[in-house]
Amino acid sequence: MTLTDLKQLFDYLERAKSRFSMRNELMFKLLATTGIRRSELVSLTWEQVDLVNETIRIDGKGKKERILPLHPHLIPLLASYKASLRSYQIYPTEPVFLNKNRKALDPRGLHVIFKDVLKKAGLPPTRFSLHHLRHTFATLMLQQNKENVDLRTLQELLGHESITSTQIYTHVEFE
Repeated sequence: MTLTDLKQLFDYLERAKSRFSMRNELMFKLLATTGIRRSELVSLTWEQVDLVNETIRIDGKGKKERILPLHPHLIPLLASYKASLRSYQIYPTEPVFLNKNRKALDPRGLHVIFKDVLKKAGLPPTRFSLHHLRHTFATLMLQQNKENVDLRTLQELLGHESITSTQIYTHVEFE
């Protein structure tokens, strides 16, 4: 996604008024600002969210744990979302994101929601996938933060086992 596409998506998410608009805004902003995988997002529990230190702990592929910083704009949204839930829904082992039946959201459900949100945001649903948010995060990190983010840092943030998986973004960045 280009920065313009991402802004269009975020603008829609911020304006949307539905029962799930806050959840959706938080989910897609988390994906776009942390680079987490969709499987990591749907398996996120409240014990992994640290609002005090503004981080999330991700249990990635191969049970590899990583700590990711949360964008400062997400902290109030995350706090509001948490406050909107019932007390039993924020128990440490409970999933952060629930479906319409108040059960843990699964990757397929997240995909369906994403396609619907894209359509409503005026973006082509066939053009973008959830993984595009991860690619967008990585590309923008390299483009916007050249002085602070090197390939090794990006490798850590994305949870890549091998640096060769991360190197694809140097090619994208040069284009």
